[in-house]
Amino acid sequence: VMSKFSDYLEEKILDATLKGGTFPTISSAYLAVFIGDPTDTGSGEAEGSWTNYARQAIAFGTISGGSANNSAQVQFPALVGSNVTISHIGIFDATSSGNLLYHTALASSKTLTADDVLSFAISGVTVTLA
Repeated sequence: VMSKFSDYLEEKILDATLKGGTFPTISSAYLAVFIGDPTDTGSGEAEGSWTNYARQAIAFGTISGGSANNSAQVQFPALVGSNVTISHIGIFDATSSGNLLYHTALASSKTLTADDVLSFAISGVTVTLA
């Protein structure tokens, strides 16, 4: 369950709701994985440890009760390179660079070895605002 806002998203929400600023429209969201806590800035993404790493598009279903779940499986490419341990996930607004929106720790870290495929089932990623 993801509920931590990035610094970027916090500032955009405050600007839009308190100062009349324009809230950004995000046409696509991308799931990222991290080898450590990304904090609110998005540091530690796995691209430096996973040779063929790339963020993956993630789609969400109906928003209900302050939550949204991914509506399709999200699968990363098979690991090429040395073992890598994934501890956190985050959602960005772009395939590269861009802005981190949400982040959270996994319930338990996952160590991938050569040829392992990391995937998240339908409803495996939930964003909840409370």
